[in-house]
Amino acid sequence: MPTDGRPDRLSPRLMSWASILDDATREQALTTATMPFVHPHVALMPDAHLGKGATVGSVIPTDGAIIPAAVGVDIGCGMLAVRTSYDVETLRRTDLRALHAGISRRVPLSAGGRNRGVEATAEPRVAELRGTPGAQQADEVSRRWERQLGTLGSGNHFIEVSEDEQGRVWLFLHSGSRGVGNQLAQRHIRVAQEQATRRFYDLPDRDLAYLVEGEPEFDAYVEALLWAQRFAALNREEMMDRVVAALAEALGLGGPEDVVREETIGCHHNYTARERHFGREVWLSRKGAISAREGEPGLVPGSMGDASYVVVGRGDPVALHSSPHGAGRAWSRSAARRRFSRSDLDARMGDVVWGESDAFLDEHPEAYKPVDVVMADAARLVDVRHVLRQVVNVKGD
Repeated sequence: MPTDGRPDRLSPRLMSWASILDDATREQALTTATMPFVHPHVALMPDAHLGKGATVGSVIPTDGAIIPAAVGVDIGCGMLAVRTSYDVETLRRTDLRALHAGISRRVPLSAGGRNRGVEATAEPRVAELRGTPGAQQADEVSRRWERQLGTLGSGNHFIEVSEDEQGRVWLFLHSGSRGVGNQLAQRHIRVAQEQATRRFYDLPDRDLAYLVEGEPEFDAYVEALLWAQRFAALNREEMMDRVVAALAEALGLGGPEDVVREETIGCHHNYTARERHFGREVWLSRKGAISAREGEPGLVPGSMGDASYVVVGRGDPVALHSSPHGAGRAWSRSAARRRFSRSDLDARMGDVVWGESDAFLDEHPEAYKPVDVVMADAARLVDVRHVLRQVVNVKGD
């Protein structure tokens, strides 16, 4: 990529903002960009890395079709951040390990983690989802989706208590639509692949199987997609309420209602929306990217032990009003486990209070691209408002 931050044109239909880009990722993105309904081009973000179906860190505008595997299986995955009225010195006078434990007690962690029942705070959110088109499909794939609301998951999902450059305390979390979203995605990926086989579509990759607008299979997928995206947003809201309750307990306040939320920012980074680009209405799928329209706030988390960023969009039309969603993996999970040791991870985490487990070796900061390089590549896409540093990190194993 040119040093002035302008994108590389890798093909007539692929623009890239990534200065760190391996050959396999480049080839995968080039393949996706050949799909005939892409309009006008695929935008490859600075954090791009190899994914299933399509490159993680890609923005895919399609006219008259959607590729379910290119949206991905964690539909609606994204971020939620709250800036509180407290300063980090006040926070550090509390028992940070007790705060870590309080968050872990309130929010079910890890793959398959779920609530024992529907919490009182979750009841109105569950009721909203029950009344939203797509609930019947959710019931068909999962008997327990109500109890998944307010749960974190594992992998790169996290809950953090952080400080910004002014010493203000932020609550920051990352999660998506959990098991029910995954099951809905898998259902419609199979439908698209079955259609491709039945109709003899000539696909460069089976995971690029698509659904055609105007057909019932397309409508069913969009219904499930929108439902799962709403579930993901409400899931993050429910978790944030519980994290606020844990903070209130740690600070010795009367209850969560006493925690002042001075600013709240939320965004999806695995989703599809109807948007207008280059004179045409398209289905815009952001797989590992956030919306970055001019003046739009957003969140770009770094890896475990690295900085995260509160940003505001610059509205770059060539980037399809998008920006990166994080650091982006440099090493696969299995490769990271072979490459990094627990002592490496302990040293990188420093005085951050975290889970202190070998289970998180594949989340070692060096398993990801340097987030400062990613943000430098994104300088034309977003402006940085705040830099956040972790004080407490909670993850599922």
